[in-house]
Amino acid sequence: MELKFKIAGRIAKPVHEVFEAVADPKKLSGYFTTGGAKGRLETGATVMWDFHDFPGAFPVEVVEVEQDRKIVLKWAASDGVSGDGDAAAAQYVTTVTMTFEPLDDGRTLVTIAEEGWRETPNGLKASYGNCEGWSQMLAALKAWLEHGINLREGFYK
Repeated sequence: MELKFKIAGRIAKPVHEVFEAVADPKKLSGYFTTGGAKGRLETGATVMWDFHDFPGAFPVEVVEVEQDRKIVLKWAASDGVSGDGDAAAAQYVTTVTMTFEPLDDGRTLVTIAEEGWRETPNGLKASYGNCEGWSQMLAALKAWLEHGINLREGFYK
């Protein structure tokens, strides 16, 4: 079974505003990367994301960016160990694809998909954790853009 997921939600803001809330590190730090984001999401860049609830900044490779349409990222799978128990061999990446679709009513449909985990119990667990995290990110993005509320503030600590 291939380990992957896709989530989606609608945000009552124009596509450019929604896209910029993800691509701009200052905006992203306002509702998602609680420890801060360094570097704009641009094709070929490697940016750093930090979370207070997941200590330690880590690199995010920006594979592709189409302004107001798509962002493709690669980052560490974070599944702990490989199938044979070798932590060093567990270092591999997954691919995250975000798409931004303008809707006729002025809202934006945001879709986030992630794939590439190894088909192991640790890979399955890591994929569930990331699905939870991206679902929370999408909810936090909506609350922040539509209502100016940071859902993550105080949520984890």
